[in-house]
Amino acid sequence: MPMLECKNIHKSYGDLEVLKGISLTMEKGETKVIIGTSGTGKSTLLRCINLLHPPDQGQIWLEGKEITGKRADINQIRQKIGFVFQDFNLFNHLTALRNVSIGLEKVKGMEKEDAQKRALAELEKVGLKKQADQYPAQLSGGQKQRVGIARALAMDPLVILFDEPTSALDPELIGDVLDVMKSLAHKVAMLVVTHEMGFARNVADEIIFMEGGYIVESGTPSKMFRNPKHKRTKEFLGKIATLYGEEKEGG
Repeated sequence: MPMLECKNIHKSYGDLEVLKGISLTMEKGETKVIIGTSGTGKSTLLRCINLLHPPDQGQIWLEGKEITGKRADINQIRQKIGFVFQDFNLFNHLTALRNVSIGLEKVKGMEKEDAQKRALAELEKVGLKKQADQYPAQLSGGQKQRVGIARALAMDPLVILFDEPTSALDPELIGDVLDVMKSLAHKVAMLVVTHEMGFARNVADEIIFMEGGYIVESGTPSKMFRNPKHKRTKEFLGKIATLYGEEKEGG
């Protein structure tokens, strides 16, 4: 039984059909990377899985339990599915520590002192123990994103969804965030939407190429980079290689 299973997911916004029947599975500790052009439904898929935007059609199971059913407890589900946003989504009026601990108190019902101890431990994991008392305005983009990762980790999720986690960062800050994500590989399942091909090549168990609301092709990094089956996959990866140059270790 897969840890996460999506079957025939459809999603429209008005007359625009964004997802046209997406199916995928994930096992515990797996890292899957979704690639594709902008507007092809990658971020929408993550939001459907997290139920931020529930699918119009199709089913999602987490540990064998359907989470798209009418009786599903969305708050309980979101404890198990972490989400790291492109634009950080931190509370600007709260310190880094409080941004991580507040969910533990409000959602998990932990005592404040215990929540803060756990939050500090997670900030230490992402290299931000010294910044615990700083507010988002005092942090760099890369530091904010690492707070977002610490916040997701603190909830002990089964899977963390990453929605283009480095796209809002200055180039010199991307490496720190990718290093943290690499350190999580095989400790927690990660489903990552990204254009960082070095990360995809080095860390992913599987790469999924999406276009026009469909999964065109998926496979291991070596298969996808060296011998993709579909013409569109070849074209996309060729353009990415031209845009970013030869990929170096780590992205």
